[in-house]
Amino acid sequence: MGVHQLSKVIGDNAQKAVKSCEIKSYFGRKVAIDASMSIYQFLIAVRQEGNTLMNAEGESTSHLMGMFYRTIRMIENGIKPVYVFEGKPPSMKAGELAKRSDRRIESTKELAKAEAEEDLEAIEKFSKRLVKVTPAHNEDCRQLLNLMGVPFVNAPGEAEAQCAVLAKSGKVYAVGTEDMDALAFGTPVLLRHLTFSEARKMAIQEFNLTSVLEGLGLTMDQFIDLCILLGCDYVDTIRGIGPKKALDLLHKYQSIDCVLKNIDKSKYIVPDDWPYEDAKKLFLNPEVTDPSSIELKWNEPDEEGLVEFLCHKHGFNEERIRNGAKKLLKAKNTTTQGRIDNFFTCVPSKSDSSMSTPNSNNKKVSNSASDRKRKSNTGASNGYKRPK
Repeated sequence: MGVHQLSKVIGDNAQKAVKSCEIKSYFGRKVAIDASMSIYQFLIAVRQEGNTLMNAEGESTSHLMGMFYRTIRMIENGIKPVYVFEGKPPSMKAGELAKRSDRRIESTKELAKAEAEEDLEAIEKFSKRLVKVTPAHNEDCRQLLNLMGVPFVNAPGEAEAQCAVLAKSGKVYAVGTEDMDALAFGTPVLLRHLTFSEARKMAIQEFNLTSVLEGLGLTMDQFIDLCILLGCDYVDTIRGIGPKKALDLLHKYQSIDCVLKNIDKSKYIVPDDWPYEDAKKLFLNPEVTDPSSIELKWNEPDEEGLVEFLCHKHGFNEERIRNGAKKLLKAKNTTTQGRIDNFFTCVPSKSDSSMSTPNSNNKKVSNSASDRKRKSNTGASNGYKRPK
């Protein structure tokens, strides 16, 4: 779920914090991507006649096709992606996970009804609601990324939190996810729609945290309070407090503690034993791997390994996979000395037809030829260490 209606609150009150950008605007940028969110998108979107793609053994392959081609698209546009896989969810997320389970049960019933009535539109609708990212999907994508030479990180907890700490530490420029709670975890820059299909023609939405705070008139501490009041994966909302009211109350009382002390409890129903303090601690100090222990390396693709895995095992077209591998190699062998800023014009995201470029940090974005030669046979390294 992320944070309920946060994007609307930002759009209504901090328009300058949001930009619409073309993918080429991020040439030379390293981006940490929420792997589970991306895989879910691929399972939903990469379909044939409404059904998930399957290999000869009846195993899903939509996630592999989506991961392969959309990662190639990013790399061809100069982006250096690093995927972050979800770890064990925090205990505070149990309530949200239970709600999702209940929704799946209800969707299963609705799907059976739609199938009995041969309602094709409803069948597709409820089939998508039953899509779930499994450990097998994650393992398939890890193997694929390794063969593509793209690094990944196994987070000990929430993927968005690990992505955010990579961005805060300067390991990457931004976090790529649809979940707005990456901002609550402190990522300086959030990119939405980064892994969407090119056919959808949706511009990338960039949210700048500093501008968000300025536009909302909040400190980071107060912003986290706002995210909790809006409703997140860890706590229920207070009945009667919507987005506008939540922001107004924080402006008036300055903190969630003072809000709770001053609101009319007969009018605004606070859930029993509402664990807002624990939720705040989780946003401020999530379980993550220390970014200083993570080494990110982008290596040359293993073309023969990709053919064996995608074609021989999963039935992909060999010519297309080899062409994809060559595109990867060509993109990675393109030497770049840095970003050319001010080449594109930045504008607010009032219209998705307006495109922009993020600010530069002039980082070198490719390894030297000698480095690439030494690393060509090593595969991708995620430098992952689980905290003690």
